Parts: sequence; C-alpha cells; structure tokens
Amino acid sequence: MKKSLLGLLIAGATLAVGHAQAQINLRFADTLSATDTHNVAAHHMSDLLKAKTGGKITMTVHPAGELGNDGAILEGVRLGTIDIALTGNPFFTQFAPRLNVMDLPFLFRDLAHAHKVVDSKIGTELLADLEKNRIKGLAFWEIGFRHITNSKKTILTPDDLKGLKIRTTPNRAHIEAFKIWGANPTPMAFTELYLALKTGAVDAQENPINNIYANRMFEVQKFVSLTAHAYTASIVAMNLSRFNSLSPEHKKAVLESALEAARYQRDLNKREEGENLGKIRAAGLQITEKVDSAAFRQAAYEQVTKSYTDAHGVDIVNRILATR
Repeated sequence: MKKSLLGLLIAGATLAVGHAQAQINLRFADTLSATDTHNVAAHHMSDLLKAKTGGKITMTVHPAGELGNDGAILEGVRLGTIDIALTGNPFFTQFAPRLNVMDLPFLFRDLAHAHKVVDSKIGTELLADLEKNRIKGLAFWEIGFRHITNSKKTILTPDDLKGLKIRTTPNRAHIEAFKIWGANPTPMAFTELYLALKTGAVDAQENPINNIYANRMFEVQKFVSLTAHAYTASIVAMNLSRFNSLSPEHKKAVLESALEAARYQRDLNKREEGENLGKIRAAGLQITEKVDSAAFRQAAYEQVTKSYTDAHGVDIVNRILATR
C-alpha cells in the first residue's frame, strides 16, 4: 500500500512538473500609448493565443516604452530578454536593409496596395531577412501613411520645409527624402519626441494621424499637412530561438494569431483615422489637406528609390509596383 501511494505521489509530481513546463508566458513590448490601435490589437492577439493553445500560451502586453525605447526593445528581442516586440518598419532596417523598400516615398498607391504587398510572398521574403539577426518576423501590422506636423507655418510644397528641424525615424529613405526637401532631419527615439516638440528642440515631426492623436502631439504643434509622403508598416517580431523552441502546433498558433491581429489592427486604424483627424482639428490645429503631393514626389521619389536599387537591385521595387 505504501509503495502504491508513493508511486501515485511521484506520478502526480511528474505530471505537475510537466504541466508547469508546458505553460508558456510571453512578454510583448512596444513604445506606443496603451490606447493605440497596436496595443488594442496586441491584447486581441493575446486572447487569440490563449484560445488557440487552450491557455498553454499567455502573453502580457507592455506598452508606452515600459520595457525601453524602440532600439532597446528590438535589442531585447535579439538577445532574448524580451519575447515579442512591435515597432515601425524603419527601426528594423538596421538588421534587414532590404526592408527599407517599405519606406520609399510615394511607393504605395493606397492602403489596399500596401496590404496586398505585405501579405504576399514579397512580405514573407522581407520578414525572413530578419532571421540572420536572431529575429523571427511574425506579421506586418500598420502605422499608416505619414503626414507632417510643425509649430511654425503651413506646409504646401517642399520649399516650405526648408530650414525646419524635423524628427524622423533613423531610416535612410526618410532621412534622404527630407534632406532633398530642404528640411533638417533629426532622428530621435519616439519616446523622446513629445518633450522635444514641447521644448522646441525640433520644430516638426511626421507620423500617421492616429499616432499624432494618440500621443497628443496636437498639444505641442500648430499645423498639420496631409502629405501622405510615405507608408509605414509596423512589424511584430519574436526572438528566433524562443520561436524555434515552440512545438509545431504552438508555432502555428503564434503565426496565425499575429496575422489575425494584423487584420484586426488595420481595420481599427482605418475606422479611427477620420475620427482622430476631427479631434485634432477640434483641438485648434490648422489642417492643410490640399498639399502639392506631385511636387514632393517629383523631388524625391526617383533619387531615393535609386539609392535603394543601387544597393539592393530593382527586382523587389518592380514587384511591388506591379502588384495589383
């Protein structure tokens, strides 16, 4: 009887250990506000993961730079101290330079074109480039088309940007375009941007409408110009070793959850953009809708695109342009 009881206890302990080992907790980090569509979608992804794995995978969401700025969370994912990170495509180009194609000015005709590209074989190939830096790209989410805000004047043409100190991402295509347009591009962490605008360390910045509203830039800017000069995807990426340690079923669940959450987040973005533009207008900012987009494109598109194709060839640009 004693041996039977001992055997049951050992078996129970073994099952308990096995169950504990089966439980996986992932940390998801970004630098965007807790109410941003990305973080709403991150919680949706967490729910999807829990449902798809029967609760064996859970994911906690750490927004607003809780675990560091964009550079820090990406390095955390590379090193494995953070499981999953989300930030704009421009920050990933240091690890996978071909991704810079996504940031070329005026490359995408509209949102439908961008979505078709990122969800195609082109997007899969670009994400795969991250793996040589210990990063597994899970899915493209969306920041959107970028617009310019500033504290000085109305911007209608590239000439109006001359001399303005503008915060950009640390991205070659963005920096080169703004230099061509006559501005003084100043790469800076997103978490530092609000204070820099408030103190006048920079005059201007460029981001999609939802980012401008969610991060309260309307409090420290006076003018918005709807330039839509570049599209920005965001990328959800995971530490490659952590991903590879998962079972095939759990890998499938992670990839499916990230992609389903991507579609959810893009829908949220689209629904909220018009509403948020109205709120920015109500806050007193002057919004210029009829910008000379042709002048911006003519000045920068060919030169910035040539810089990219000189380094990476014309194939991927041509495939993107041919996507319908």
